[in-house]
Amino acid sequence: MTTEFDLGALLAERGAERYELHGRYLNHQLPRMLHTLGFDKVYERGEGAYFWDAEGHDYLDMLAGFGVMGLGRHHPVVRKALHDVLDAGLADLTRFDCQPLPGLLAEKLLAHSPHLDRAFFGNSGTEAVETALKFARYATGRPRILYCDHAFHGLTTGSLSVNGESGFRDGFAPLLPDTAVPLGDLDALARELKKGDVAALIVEPIQGKGVHEAPPGYLRAAQELLHKHKALLIADEVQTGLGRTGDFYAYQHEEGVEPDLVCVAKALSGGYVPVGATLGKDRIFKKVYSSMDRVLVHSASFGSNAQAMAAGLAVLSVMENEQIVANARATGDLLRTRLAALVDTYELLADVRGRGLMIGIEFGKPRSLKLRGRWTMLQAARKGLFAQMVVVPLLQRHRILTQVSGDHLEVIKLIPPLIVGEREVDRFVDAFTAVMDEAHSGGGLMWDFSKTLVKQAVANR
Repeated sequence: MTTEFDLGALLAERGAERYELHGRYLNHQLPRMLHTLGFDKVYERGEGAYFWDAEGHDYLDMLAGFGVMGLGRHHPVVRKALHDVLDAGLADLTRFDCQPLPGLLAEKLLAHSPHLDRAFFGNSGTEAVETALKFARYATGRPRILYCDHAFHGLTTGSLSVNGESGFRDGFAPLLPDTAVPLGDLDALARELKKGDVAALIVEPIQGKGVHEAPPGYLRAAQELLHKHKALLIADEVQTGLGRTGDFYAYQHEEGVEPDLVCVAKALSGGYVPVGATLGKDRIFKKVYSSMDRVLVHSASFGSNAQAMAAGLAVLSVMENEQIVANARATGDLLRTRLAALVDTYELLADVRGRGLMIGIEFGKPRSLKLRGRWTMLQAARKGLFAQMVVVPLLQRHRILTQVSGDHLEVIKLIPPLIVGEREVDRFVDAFTAVMDEAHSGGGLMWDFSKTLVKQAVANR
């Protein structure tokens, strides 16, 4: 008997129920939030750095699915690779053989990762971090991991234990006994290392929350301190890796930095099949997998599946052949330079920072009395409302999707697909300038919308 399933027909019949279905069966707060902000769009399709709605209007994606869509949506090379692997009918996930694709992807990924020797493939960024935490603890025989204030490393229990944002941690205790240190504070790091129980420091070379870069020289000095105390350096490159910052990894911007473990995910998927990778030194892997009895001491049921491996191989091929890293560096420099030139023009614009196509736009208290009064009103209700007030018209009026860079932050983070160019830079800067002009005019729909945000913030207290 042949079972028939028509996905197209199902979507045609039920697709209009998307927000209702999500509210009834999934996270009910998501559609509520989207309706409040006017983000409840219906996108019909996506390609490259754009979405289209049912009326054929295009939307510029400056969010890239939180960095997952490094090559944009539906890159033809990645798409073909997935068709090919499905058509091949491989004997995948037998668990008791060695398929070629995981080895080939590890070989290709490690070729971009000097000083690293082996790879473990899981299914997500948080799983890559969990793997690194386990490997560091086992390899050193020590229990404690250090992490940086305001860090984000994932939301499963182990990665949550090294999450520097209380809003994610609250209510989920007890977590693992890990310790926060300020990003860039070598003295604080040294004090913790002297206690003799630290397995590793995990750090984002550029923090996603707020887009704060580790100070120059910090990673190398931290590495030297860690190794002096027989502890490890873990670089979380889940968002910053694979070209995002204008180098293959963000830690490579600092000479002499050689992490013991590196976590990658997001863009490696090609936007199709979830995949995470933990790369590490040979000695660490050999300590964890020290005998045949320990061959499955750390594994993942769907890890190294053929579809994920094919997507990863195709992504790396595209990155090499289409010079994706160089484009991210050049386009990022152009976008950051043009935005930074606006700081002196707009008193609400405090800073523009970042590397490559990971850019933070920070807003701050204005000088003029009229604007300062409105800024103070928003801050009293909830910090971060002004940044949200900018994000909303960028989408509703200019059809550009962006995000606030963290709860209670007056920072917008730009992490577009790495394929964007001057055309997208022009569109974003023009739109952002228009929004800033309106914000500084002291009137208009933008400030009217602020009243909605204030009411929502007060209601949620």
